[in-house]
Amino acid sequence: MVDPRFSILSEEFAAAPHRHFARLRDRSPVHYEPAVDSYFLSRHRDVKRVLTDHEAFTTETLQVRAEPVMRGPVLAQMTGAEHTAKRKIVVRGFTGQALQDQVRTIRANAAELVAPFLPRGRMDLVNDFGKPFAVQVTLEILGLDRKDWRKVAAWLGGIGEFVTAITLTDERRRHCLDRALELEAYLVPVIEQRRRHPGEDLISTLCTAEFDGITMSTRDVTALIINVLVAAVEPADKTLGYLFKHLIDHPEQMAQVRRDPALLPAAIAETLRYTPPVQLVPRQAERDAVFAGTVVPAGATVFCLIGAANRDPEAFDAPDTFDLHRPDLGTARSFTAAAQHLAFGTGLHQCVGAAFARAEIETVAALLLPLLDRVRHSPGSRYRETGLYTRGPAALSLDFTPVHEDAAVPGRTPLPLPAPHRPGPSRTTTTRPSRTTTTTRGEEPSWRPSESD
Repeated sequence: MVDPRFSILSEEFAAAPHRHFARLRDRSPVHYEPAVDSYFLSRHRDVKRVLTDHEAFTTETLQVRAEPVMRGPVLAQMTGAEHTAKRKIVVRGFTGQALQDQVRTIRANAAELVAPFLPRGRMDLVNDFGKPFAVQVTLEILGLDRKDWRKVAAWLGGIGEFVTAITLTDERRRHCLDRALELEAYLVPVIEQRRRHPGEDLISTLCTAEFDGITMSTRDVTALIINVLVAAVEPADKTLGYLFKHLIDHPEQMAQVRRDPALLPAAIAETLRYTPPVQLVPRQAERDAVFAGTVVPAGATVFCLIGAANRDPEAFDAPDTFDLHRPDLGTARSFTAAAQHLAFGTGLHQCVGAAFARAEIETVAALLLPLLDRVRHSPGSRYRETGLYTRGPAALSLDFTPVHEDAAVPGRTPLPLPAPHRPGPSRTTTTRPSRTTTTTRGEEPSWRPSESD
């Protein structure tokens, strides 16, 4: 249905999408945008249906939206045995012992990056820390040179723009394709070198893995590496920024997390529900489909509004309230395919990196919270979010109690670090007025969404 008085592509919507979610769900649950000839779904049950019915709603749209800059097919485009095999290869690179090793890398990178800001008592969590951290730690895990993070970030910026832009001028399209070609030229020599001399890094794993007895081509490996880079880097600073903003804006919940770090996974899960960094996931209708009495024709592009679905009162109680104790979220399942929220997608192409996303944000937040004592929004700072497809804070200027220089420099007085995860079924119950919530201790740190699987 077309509502001529309202457009998802308008500046009004871009300024504050959450203000329009209820209107969309109630009045225009199948919202058609003529300018892009696409349908936007906002109800939780409709979005979940699209993301789980892989025969009726395919990822064919990614052949145009992602493959040109990924330099080959991404995981979300694959089906059958190929998808199963390649997904397992990538998943193995971000679970089990590999993930435990990555947690140490995450912690070391975070400690090094935050150290210079601690004596100052002020930091832009997004631009000073979050963005460089997300790129640097992913490069190190892949086995690439962390010193190259600035140029890699510039290349990924062009790739991300191509994938997430609803409309793109010819000039911007050429710019994005050029950035993708530059990243490919950077990666190919590394891939060829790892084939000859494999190490313990993820690129080596991809180079030496076999599919039906055949190793992956350089094109295949390049596409998977770019897939991983985009999926790991794009949302990390957004989720971290959102987490700290919500906890600062809800001081009682901040105090509870400080007292009981076991609540941190619940705070991250609620952040992903309340403000998912990936707001849109596209699919293509393979046959006519009916939603709320409206026919979506075969061949149409369907955009799933993840933010609106995650605030659907049919799925969550008081959905516009940030509440890390909510009983209808389920912390343990929030980083799995059984998650009630849809921030990681769901179904066949549910994000392969959910475990890494949890480990990354949980490790960083557990390190920063003790260091950023009395953390608060910097006086005079203005908060603004940007993005339609992916969304997050443009900046997050924070003030906190300065830390003495000796304690701020890794290698001198050790920084407070989060306790390592230990397997075990022990459970603790956290009680607050009128509600009791059970959270699981010691779960394996469970990565994030990009719609590219």
